[in-house]
Amino acid sequence: YAVSRPIPIQQRFSDTDALGHVNNAVIATYAETGRLAFLRELGWNGRGLILAHLSIDFLRQVRLGDECHVVSRVVRIGNTSFTLEQTLLADGEAAARFQAVMVCFDYDTQRPVPVPDALRRALAGGDGDGDRL
Repeated sequence: YAVSRPIPIQQRFSDTDALGHVNNAVIATYAETGRLAFLRELGWNGRGLILAHLSIDFLRQVRLGDECHVVSRVVRIGNTSFTLEQTLLADGEAAARFQAVMVCFDYDTQRPVPVPDALRRALAGGDGDGDRL
């Protein structure tokens, strides 16, 4: 299955509390940044996916100034969804682990749809045959 390169995260002062710790809710946005960059690398066009599940295990504090990256990897491809496991690295150490379930979704019918073949190939580690997802 496909694995992302480490996606750099740009921290903002507003991500933190008075002690310089990154807020836990902001950590979820770091995961989102990593997911979206990974999917764009695979050729996804930004449409037709929804986040159905997100779980986070916090492993260590993240502080303003830590060099942060998110690595994403596909761990499951279903009929209408796929699951990503993600790791937030702060100064090279695992700071949080995420599990995200993405569902392919038709906004017109408001229903899940099958994972498109090109996306399935890209998620499985293939090149997607050059198709724009």
